Amino acid sequence: MTLVERHLEKVRLHLDEENQEQWAVLCGATEQALAQLVKRYPQCPPELQQLLSKVDGTYWKKYGGQMVNLLLLASDVGEDFGYYLLSCEQMQEEQRFGDSIDDIYGEWLGQADVIDVDSRIDTSVAMSERLCFAHCLNNGGTSRLYIDFHPATGGTCGQVVRFLHDPDSYIVLADSFEAYIAGVLESNYAFVSEY
Repeated sequence: MTLVERHLEKVRLHLDEENQEQWAVLCGATEQALAQLVKRYPQCPPELQQLLSKVDGTYWKKYGGQMVNLLLLASDVGEDFGYYLLSCEQMQEEQRFGDSIDDIYGEWLGQADVIDVDSRIDTSVAMSERLCFAHCLNNGGTSRLYIDFHPATGGTCGQVVRFLHDPDSYIVLADSFEAYIAGVLESNYAFVSEY
């Protein structure tokens, strides 16, 4: 089994009965939807493409007549803090956020009580240049996950960045999406049926 397949199996095993019903209707993105995403983000990691080919999002995504909202990914914030996987379409909708971290915080940058940014993240890059692939359990307002293709010196192209609100921070969670999923596999999957 691949990393992605192992991850999905662990999620399935941790679902409660109510969420099993949602799980049963999930299906992967169409080839066209994946192609559009890769056209916009040519460096989209193969592991994320594989995940989307099996599950095209779990963030208030309609499959047939059923609305799905399943937590599919983990965070460093806490064992029970999870994320919804965005669909290919939702990931592309995130492009509307064109401001950079510099634009958003301006004079507040450098004030650790307001905003803390990992030195491996280039604050001048527009957020739309990063692939936002997950919103947290409270609909993304508190935390989001990105794949960063334009790192600062010392960073790695494809690193996974976590935004967290109040106090705001942007940190590198993993050097790649593959490494991120490998880290999730080491967790206890407490986030799965939390909400």
